[in-house]
Amino acid sequence: MRMSGVIRSCAGGVVFCGENVFLLMSDRGEWVMPKGVIRSCNRSNDVALWRVEDEAGIHAEIIGIAGNTRYDFFSESRGQEVSNRIQWFAMRAADASYQISYDQGFLNGGYYSVPKAREMLTYADDKQILDTAWDIYLKSQAQA
Repeated sequence: MRMSGVIRSCAGGVVFCGENVFLLMSDRGEWVMPKGVIRSCNRSNDVALWRVEDEAGIHAEIIGIAGNTRYDFFSESRGQEVSNRIQWFAMRAADASYQISYDQGFLNGGYYSVPKAREMLTYADDKQILDTAWDIYLKSQAQA
């Protein structure tokens, strides 16, 4: 039996610079990509860009839509099930500079080669999004 709960719309960025992609380690030790909840009437692409800048200090541009993932968890603070639905955007950063937001609970992060990042990512769905975003990025580079 499934509990009724909260559905949250989120947006995130798969950020590439050169041959590398940016990952963050969460406060639970999970390797993830920057993302956040879409609040009020904000657009998903804007939220994705803001979260990349806020969590990683990266100024990036969107080059395509990489797809969607979802995950469910029990929120202790809410006392109910929460379902996060994330729209992912492939992004390109102008340079490899970044500033991890430790005050938001991130423990580590950086740019990693795509094969290494694929091994590091905690969730299988994120690996699929990375693959799709990498294809978008490579096509955009070929056209540049």
